Amino acid sequence: MSLIPRGNFMDIDRFFNDFWSPVQRESESTQSFFAPRVDIKENKDHYEITADLPGVKKEDIHITLNDGVLTLEASLEQQNKDEKEEGQFIRRERRYGRYMRSFNLGSEVHEEDISASFNDGVLTLVAPKVAETQPVQRRIEVS
Repeated sequence: MSLIPRGNFMDIDRFFNDFWSPVQRESESTQSFFAPRVDIKENKDHYEITADLPGVKKEDIHITLNDGVLTLEASLEQQNKDEKEEGQFIRRERRYGRYMRSFNLGSEVHEEDISASFNDGVLTLVAPKVAETQPVQRRIEVS
């Protein structure tokens, strides 16, 4: 399969950095990005990438294609950021900031016909496969 997510090794590094240094996590969250969780499904005539982007608005999603690399970017701003909050958080697990994920498309995907839809916090990208060409057999006369 040619739709290989890019940057997985970097995600492992981030996991270990966050695990060993949870104090830094709060200060780094405004500078770094999160990789949204995705499912990649291969169908007969296309690939389908489904990404979870909870709380993200459609207008905050940007998808680009550059030199065979499909990049998904989205941002989610913290609600009530400017308002003075009452009380103190005991635990905060919801993420805010930038989401980013890239995929190498390879030569099997017809890049011009990639489409995207967004519904209920789930982004679906459909990447049609290039039609396979059957090798042409012909006889060559020896003279």
